Amino acid sequence: MKNYLSLLLCVSMLLLISCSGSDVYQGNWKATDMSGNKFEINFAPKQFTIKETNGKIATYAYTQNKIKIQNSVKSYGITLADGRMFTITFPLAKEAGKAIITLDNKQPLYIISRNAYITYKDFYSLTGQP
Repeated sequence: MKNYLSLLLCVSMLLLISCSGSDVYQGNWKATDMSGNKFEINFAPKQFTIKETNGKIATYAYTQNKIKIQNSVKSYGITLADGRMFTITFPLAKEAGKAIITLDNKQPLYIISRNAYITYKDFYSLTGQP
């Protein structure tokens, strides 16, 4: 019985840890939407904030629900508390400083970079994709 409880505790802890966001995308990002508007996004383990240039800040609770690595492209799925789903994709091999955030249907929302505001066009010229 004691071994069963220990195993159950370990599995529960693993599930709690796996729901928080990945270290890969946690932290501060400079973001550009498809219209060229600039934002600052900060990912914490269980929530993220989006700050507009006018100072308005929105905070969203999220859980990470998937990790996918295919042909050196890393993708992380997140689900907001209200049920909306997004994907954060790092299309450049060995480059975790630039990514794209898309809706679940692959519609792009933001291009994010650790160091600079990057446009959609510039981002895809780096990746070699349309």
